Amino acid sequence: MSFLQSIKNTVRSRSIHVSYVNVGSCNGCDIEVLAMLAPRYDIEQYGIYVHNNPREADILLVTGAFTPQWEDKLKSIWDKIPEPKAAIAIGNCPISGCVFNRRGSFVDPPVAKHIPIAAEVPGCPPRPTEILNAVLSLAPVVFKDYEEKQQ
Repeated sequence: MSFLQSIKNTVRSRSIHVSYVNVGSCNGCDIEVLAMLAPRYDIEQYGIYVHNNPREADILLVTGAFTPQWEDKLKSIWDKIPEPKAAIAIGNCPISGCVFNRRGSFVDPPVAKHIPIAAEVPGCPPRPTEILNAVLSLAPVVFKDYEEKQQ
C-alpha cells in the first residue's frame, strides 16, 4: 500500500457519514440516534456526520421492524449509497422483529435478509453509546484498503 493510500484510508476512517432509515418502528431507536447529535454525546467530535441523503453516506443505520412495504424502498436506498458502504441494524426490531413479530403480523425480520448487515446493536432501545461504538468500530473495517480493492 502506498503512502497516499494509507493517508486516504486514515482520513476516511475518521470522517464517517451516516444516514438512517426507520422501516417501521415505535421511534424509540430513532430518539437514541438523535440523542447522539445532542451535546452530551456529540458524535461530530468523532468525525461522524448525519445526512438525510443516502448518496452522501458511508454507513446506513436501520431501525424498526421490517415490513413488506419497505422491500423495494430499502433496496433502493441501499443501492444509492456509494461504495464502500455498510449497514448497521439498530435495536431488536430489525434483528428479530421484537414485539411486532407475532403470528399474523406483517413483519418480516431480520433486515439482514433484505440488505447486507455488517453490525447489529441489540436493545430496546440500545443506548446511544452502544450505537456510537458500533459505528466507530465498523468504520475502519469499511474503509480498510478500499483504494487497493478498486484496482
